[in-house]
Amino acid sequence: MHDIQEPPEPIESTKDQLLGLTAAAPPAPDGAKPGPSLVPIRSLGANHRERIAQHLLALSEHDRYLRFGYAANDEQIQRYVDKLDFERDEVFGIYNRKLTLLAVAHLAYSADAQCDACAEFGVSVSESARGRGYGARLFDRAAMHARNDGVSLMFIHALSENTAMLKIARNAGATVERDGSESEAYLRLAPATLDSHLTELVEEQIAQTDYRIKSQAKHFWGFLAGLQALRRDVQEAERRSAS
Repeated sequence: MHDIQEPPEPIESTKDQLLGLTAAAPPAPDGAKPGPSLVPIRSLGANHRERIAQHLLALSEHDRYLRFGYAANDEQIQRYVDKLDFERDEVFGIYNRKLTLLAVAHLAYSADAQCDACAEFGVSVSESARGRGYGARLFDRAAMHARNDGVSLMFIHALSENTAMLKIARNAGATVERDGSESEAYLRLAPATLDSHLTELVEEQIAQTDYRIKSQAKHFWGFLAGLQALRRDVQEAERRSAS
């Protein structure tokens, strides 16, 4: 009996398309990474805290510098993750089929009652997942949620050298003001509508379904791997007994 191995990425991508969870992407230019036209983005809770930490700790020193405005060490990142308030703020993530977080966005609400209609956006994307538009997708998702939650101003505080983040803000229509090595961007959000609420609800349901399928697939492949290992042990024992 041949060993059952995990299927390569093209098979998984085809399966997702058949399920309607990931639409086929148009051909990408030479050298560019293709990206799906629909990216399942789900809300993250306290039970995702460990994976969020793994994602952030895997960032390079320069990426940590761009994300936090300083070269955060492991202890500082862990402290940041431990203090995430999932009751007040919103955290969004994009998972791959192995349930590894590729990108994480944090929509932080103001703790000041006088600024209760304001929120700040921050995002990080794993190096292996760059060029797929995940940062922009997360920004759009966070902006829609903020809008539906009564937020009228969304802010981004970024280093001026963080051109990728500032480009996302400008493309969304945000006003960007530069002050030396740092930049501030703010986006005025339109009032929520029935359509914006329904769109967010549908996108969240798609993301949760996508996550469940990936979780089941991961457990199933683990089960098969264990079963194959057991069969090999039995076959080896029989071979030794016969000899």
